[in-house]
Amino acid sequence: MTQIKAQTLKGFRDFLPGDARKRQYVINILKNIFESFGFEPLETPALEYEEILLGKYGTEGDKLMYRFTDNGGRKVALRYDQTVPLARVVAKYGDELPTPFKRYQIQPVWRAENTQKGRFREFLQCDIDTVGLNSPLSDAEVIVIVAQSLKQLGFEKFKILINDRQLFEGVSPDAIRIIDKLKKIGKDNVVKELTETGLSSEILQKFETAKPTGNLKNIFMALQNLGIPQSKVEFSPTLARGLDYYTGMIFEVEIEGYSVGSVAGGGRYDNLVGMFAGKQIPAVGFAFGFDRIIEAMNELNLFPADLTTTKVLVTVFSSDLLEKSLEVNSLLRSKNINTEIWLDPNTKLEKQLKYADQKGIPFVIIIGPEEATSGKVVLKDLKNRTQVSISVDELIIPF
Repeated sequence: MTQIKAQTLKGFRDFLPGDARKRQYVINILKNIFESFGFEPLETPALEYEEILLGKYGTEGDKLMYRFTDNGGRKVALRYDQTVPLARVVAKYGDELPTPFKRYQIQPVWRAENTQKGRFREFLQCDIDTVGLNSPLSDAEVIVIVAQSLKQLGFEKFKILINDRQLFEGVSPDAIRIIDKLKKIGKDNVVKELTETGLSSEILQKFETAKPTGNLKNIFMALQNLGIPQSKVEFSPTLARGLDYYTGMIFEVEIEGYSVGSVAGGGRYDNLVGMFAGKQIPAVGFAFGFDRIIEAMNELNLFPADLTTTKVLVTVFSSDLLEKSLEVNSLLRSKNINTEIWLDPNTKLEKQLKYADQKGIPFVIIIGPEEATSGKVVLKDLKNRTQVSISVDELIIPF
């Protein structure tokens, strides 16, 4: 038999428990914040008809899309982001949805990117969007949610860069695309690309000296009233955002000390939903770059030291004492304590302790012959390397 090499595709990853726990930690925090603002969960299929997605992300986006013909001869594409599928959902189920429709969505998307630090071909996006409302307050609210999310995750030093796509009206898409690279490639290279494309370098100067639109001034005022410090937001007139569907306010988030691009971005897109619904439906939203959030938290050491799901391992001293261990296990679980019991009574205690240490389980319970007779257990704290003999009735206290 030919041995198959155990490998993953480039840009695709496995997440072992240690990493998966970190991801769940972030997801749970974001869900709680999103729901605290009245946003509800939504899920959409991984595969969409190709025509739903094509042309919504610009020519570069179309090139990065995973497209193929399925077994039924249908032209399909993998989800590229979660905003276009949202537009389809609103068009399809509009009469069943409340107005405004406030939803969050946490699902994987796929893009045929050149893999590099912070960029993958399959990655999780966390989106929120408000559909059916056009006001500076709704624009400001999504920015407030970004700020609160980052603060809750432990980020103290971040900047929200804000612009208005209306500043780019009448400017060629090529110029917008090049100007959007300013922070990545620098002013000299932007001027060079503009010139090579046959565009005037004066376009860049025009945007560098631009002033906030009236719409942005209203949003800045709303942000101030909603408690966002002025130091956290910045007018960035050369920020363009690469996606073609934005119509008003746009923003990106940068974290001090993390150099691999923005960790979140979004804006207002009042025409996209109308493509499917046959009418204009205003919308505003954003997406977190989930993997970049994880990477930044790792770099800045923001994860709690203890993320293990199991709080205590009940060991089995011997097959004769298995029943005692099972009783203690049931007691702890009845108190809603995440408890794992060793499943092989013939395993040496040393191996059981090593298992708990490897998994990061903070507490271990040992019930030997002496403890079984006295109605006590040994509670071992693996983190502090201490242990106490304690009665079964008092066992709940340390947890």
